[in-house]
Amino acid sequence: MKKIFPVLFILISILATACGSAAPAPLSAPTAIPTPVANVLYVDPDMELGEISPYLLGSNLGPWAAVPFNMLDAAYNSNVKAIRFPGGAWGDRNILKPYHIDPFIDFCKKIGAIPTISVNLRDGTPEQAAELVRYITIEKEYDVVYWAIGNEPTLFDKEIGADYDTAHFNTNWRKFAQAMKAVDSNIKLIGPDIHQYAVRADARPKDSKGLDWMDEFLKANGDMIDIATFHRYPFGTNPTKDDLRQNAKEWDDLVIALRGRIHELTGRDIPIALTEVNTNYNPAVGGDATPDSHFNAIWLADVVGQMAQQGVFMFNHWMLASSGGAQGGWGMIVRSGLRPSYYTYQMYSMFGSKLVYSASGVDNVSIYAAKREDGALTLMVVNLNDDAESVPLQFKGEMPSSAQLFLFDTEHQAQDMGNITFPNDGNLSVPGQSVSLYTIIPSQLLP
Repeated sequence: MKKIFPVLFILISILATACGSAAPAPLSAPTAIPTPVANVLYVDPDMELGEISPYLLGSNLGPWAAVPFNMLDAAYNSNVKAIRFPGGAWGDRNILKPYHIDPFIDFCKKIGAIPTISVNLRDGTPEQAAELVRYITIEKEYDVVYWAIGNEPTLFDKEIGADYDTAHFNTNWRKFAQAMKAVDSNIKLIGPDIHQYAVRADARPKDSKGLDWMDEFLKANGDMIDIATFHRYPFGTNPTKDDLRQNAKEWDDLVIALRGRIHELTGRDIPIALTEVNTNYNPAVGGDATPDSHFNAIWLADVVGQMAQQGVFMFNHWMLASSGGAQGGWGMIVRSGLRPSYYTYQMYSMFGSKLVYSASGVDNVSIYAAKREDGALTLMVVNLNDDAESVPLQFKGEMPSSAQLFLFDTEHQAQDMGNITFPNDGNLSVPGQSVSLYTIIPSQLLP
């Protein structure tokens, strides 16, 4: 049975322009919501839970993994709304130049996504970071609001062959932050972008002295950070589908755990972003649950739904494009075509902007609900089971008579299946390993 927890929702403005950026507003108070009904998918259309962040469908991109020219149109239509650049460790081994930045900003405008920029902490200087801010926000007047300082400092000690602990990182991070804010006080800082944050405290990254990287960062720099960030890849070797089913249950807990640490250590609400996420931290291909697989995309749909419910500010899948072949399992887009994860974002692009209460009491089947600006109610049903399921759907109040169905399964790639009539017994038939989006307009609700 899927667990439902109290949630905090971020109240934010919608994009003003294609590459415009909205700073996060304060979080709302916790909202207590009912527990699921056993063996039932339940929706209360009248219980609106807040705005869904427009930056939930994010990704990563870097100079080493450009979108293939023949796939640019697919990228422009990917519905990615936030791009982290340069994603990964490349940014701590190189200094960004205008010839990196200018094409990237142009790409963001064409795709309709906000850019976030990571500066080089490991090998760079505060002065270089400040100059990058000056070039981007002052000289070029690019609308880049969100900035990160370094990538996975938790791994620096292994990379540079010397002790690099939390104290070293927190001191350096603050020097960079102060230099960058001195150039443009309007920028928002995101971090610490540590690797493998975990639900259990004993499993979270620790430095050589046994200190928790996230806790120490929040203590030292919680006054300067605007978005708290981490990375999560639950598997290093090739997982099975059962592994992914089990893992799909952790993501609510993960955000709730971090939110609790933020409150305890800073005394305030700080929005949360997951800036690198995939199933594997290796780019394997060809398995039942490797990053290029159909099941990976269904798992991703369940995780995105949980992040919407948890009010996550930004969620960056790793990654938008990759080279393909044996070392290119991560990308949504490769030279030879589109990976299944691409269609997860296609489905969520039709989801809606205002979260509505929903809960599942059915094992490995989730339901997420939202309202769109056109007044339509949408239901996203994710079935992680291999086989089709007949699941009871219950509404509080009016029951829908019919809906438009979009289906993503092994045979349909976010395909419009037309208008369907809900069965009299209220049971939905959902294919195995599928995402089903039901769109219900007000006239389709029975009195």
